[in-house]
Amino acid sequence: MTILAGNSVSSPHTHIARTVTDVMRLVALALIPGILVSCYFFGISILFNILLAIVFAVLIEAAVLKMRKLNVSETLKDGTAIVTAMLFALAVTPFTSWWVSLTGIAFAIVVAKHLYGGTGTNPFNPAMAGYVFVYLCFPVELAYWPDITATAADISFLDSIKIILSVYPEATDGLSGATPLSNMQLELNQMNMVSEIMSGPLYGALGGAAWQWIGLAYLVGGIWLLLARVIRWQIPVAILGSLFGISLLCNMIDS
Repeated sequence: MTILAGNSVSSPHTHIARTVTDVMRLVALALIPGILVSCYFFGISILFNILLAIVFAVLIEAAVLKMRKLNVSETLKDGTAIVTAMLFALAVTPFTSWWVSLTGIAFAIVVAKHLYGGTGTNPFNPAMAGYVFVYLCFPVELAYWPDITATAADISFLDSIKIILSVYPEATDGLSGATPLSNMQLELNQMNMVSEIMSGPLYGALGGAAWQWIGLAYLVGGIWLLLARVIRWQIPVAILGSLFGISLLCNMIDS
């Protein structure tokens, strides 16, 4: 077998006319329905969290690019850092402290993205890697979710900003409430039946009262990405199908 030096084939093996910037723009647009519905249930402080994460991501990305002696302005224009920040901010709670977001974004950009070579060479989604990192490091800080049994209007934008910019999360005690998952675990431990628990204000027909509508809003964005041929159906169907199958099996064994 003859190996031709300097003539190796590298990815991507499938070429499309869209640039990375085009794809990132479409992904950001697909997030809008989910963002709007999230703001309806949890307040517009989510927008502040997104903006804060974007600022952190752009600054950290610029610093890393400069250290790697890459073109800062041209690379920042591809939008990958902005989309990473948006996905991370939407995964954490609306009450996430600024320093938690800074830590997660730093891990996402520096470790999950650039230590693997940058855009297109990272094996993990940087935003989700950053989320997992802060979830393991700061589980208490990520346990505070707005109380959806009250309306979003009961939590003022100023109160939310104060919580996000504070160092200690104790200020959220009066504004936060249980999530459907934590509430379900607590109620089951008290020997209540699932049907009784699901009749509470935290739950809707498909799951959590707020989360079911947020999930459907993101589904709309995902379908749009499928129709726009930005993503393929195989990966999301495989992931969601696996989750459904495992959940169904566990439910049949012990609901």
